[in-house]
Amino acid sequence: MLVKILIGAALVLVSLAVVVATRPATFHIERSLAMSAPPERAFAQVNDFHAWKAWSPWEGKDPAMQRTYSGAPAGAGAVYAWAGNKEVGEGRMTILSSEAPSRIAIKLEFLKPFVATNTASYSFVPAPGGTRVTWAMDGDLNFFMKAFHLFVNMDKLVGADFEKGLAQMKTAAETADTSSTQATLGTH
Repeated sequence: MLVKILIGAALVLVSLAVVVATRPATFHIERSLAMSAPPERAFAQVNDFHAWKAWSPWEGKDPAMQRTYSGAPAGAGAVYAWAGNKEVGEGRMTILSSEAPSRIAIKLEFLKPFVATNTASYSFVPAPGGTRVTWAMDGDLNFFMKAFHLFVNMDKLVGADFEKGLAQMKTAAETADTSSTQATLGTH
């Protein structure tokens, strides 16, 4: 009887390993929102990491989060590192490219609670009455992360944070001071 149980358990584990191995090796999460602000104002919210306090969905999750800024003051080469509680973890973002006022690409490095490197991108497209902002994240999935994605819908989980962040960015962009926008656009 014990042998049958062990063989059955082994078959379940092998089957699960095959299912995990055949899952996609990459992921893509994307959300968009229209804003009643010109592309320059929405772009400025992302291009300067100091502005993220006004809209990032993770800022409110740990009031004691430690932040450091280095590299360029804004645009390509700007670096933002954070360390916080279990909800925000620890990591670093580096702006890889900044094409004012249409596109920003960011290298996103998670250090805790797990190690991962992804790419976040933002596009700012003129639309009737303002701008359509799209926030996307792409990355690779190792075996462990493929298994995790079987049980946790990352699109829904992270997508909810993107939606909250875009809504907060909308408010920040629509009420932004135009003089600070010009200063942020000038450093890229």
